[in-house]
Order: sequence, then structure tokens, then C-alpha cells
Amino acid sequence: MGSEGPKAITIHVTGFKKFLGVSENPTEKIATNLKSYVEKRGLPSGLSLGSCSVLDTAGDGAKSKLYEVLEASVVSGDKNNNGTVVWLHLGVNSGATKFAIERQAVNEAHFRCPDELGWQPQRLPIVVEDGSISKAKETSCSTESIFQLLKKKGFEVVQSDDAGRFVCNYVYYHSLRFAEQKGHKSLFVHVPLFSKINEDTQMQFVASLLEAIAATC
Repeated sequence: MGSEGPKAITIHVTGFKKFLGVSENPTEKIATNLKSYVEKRGLPSGLSLGSCSVLDTAGDGAKSKLYEVLEASVVSGDKNNNGTVVWLHLGVNSGATKFAIERQAVNEAHFRCPDELGWQPQRLPIVVEDGSISKAKETSCSTESIFQLLKKKGFEVVQSDDAGRFVCNYVYYHSLRFAEQKGHKSLFVHVPLFSKINEDTQMQFVASLLEAIAATC
């Protein structure tokens, strides 16, 4: 061990509120309860849990709120000024039976139903100046390493290159863009409904996910 000790890393977490077809979003409960959960469980040395926020399940109408949440980490400077800052976004895939680590987001908003503020874009670029709706941004997190660590712990988890074209992908694209500009990292993970994987297992998964991100950044 060198004299520097563990690398400082702060992970900020977001979940989402309800939306059409999902009256209780598991990620709202996870984000709300995560701080108290990890306080009891403890975190590895050098790892801090930053803000835990719950976002409206909306695109353009909620964009200013999303950027308020993202900018707050820069304004606060975080406690670890020289450490790594990671944004972990959690969203629900109501048809899934496994956790999914999303490797990328695409510059396309194509909502199958209106978001919670009534917006339903069809094949629109999320950021016009970025060009084509086929443009993708990839996370700089080590998704393969994170996947392997979680798999070893026995979680049902897969890697994915398709975060959909709804609000999850919309938020992820903006977050990856923001992370590029600020020298941060961003990762999106889809979780199933609590009826598919129970709440306690999902809390264990997210706590292990924080540890896996810290170990691989």
C-alpha cells in the first residue's frame, strides 16, 4: 500500500417517479432509502455517497431540473475535490427480470407514450447540435468489470447497448454529455419491478453496484 490510500470517489444517484403503466417506480424507493441503507451497511474506504435525487419521468419539461441536480455536484465542489465523480442513474424496465448495465445512450427521443408532462417526441434529436439521431455516447465506466463483479456476487445482471428511446435514454444522454464536459463519469442501470426482484435484493444490488463502480473507476 502506498501512502496515498484509497482513491477518493463520490457517487451521486438518481431514480425516477411514477409514469404511465408504472404507478410505483422501484427506483424512487431505492434512491430515497439508499443513504440510510448504506449507513448501516458501510462503504469501502474512499467511497462517498453524494446526493440521492428522484427525477420526474419527463424529458424536455424536466430538463432544467435535471441540470440543477447535475450542476449541484459541481457547485458544491464535492468533499473530494481531487477525486472521481460518478453519476449513477437508475431506471425501471417493467418487462425485465434481470438488472441491465447500459453501455450507451443515443441522441434520439422517440417516446412510445407521453411523459409525465405530456411530451411525446417522435424521432427527435435530444441535442440538435450533436447531429444525427443515430449518434451514440458511451459511458467511460468499466462496464465489463462492473458486470463481472456483480455476477460473481450472484446477481442476475446483463450488459445492454439499448437503453430504449424514452426518458431513461434521454436523461442518460444528457448526463453523459455533462460528464464529458466536467470530467465526470456517468452510468445508467435498469432494474426490474419489485414483483420480479424483491426490494431487499435490489437494495443489496445497488449497494454492491456502488462498490463495483468504486473498485473499477
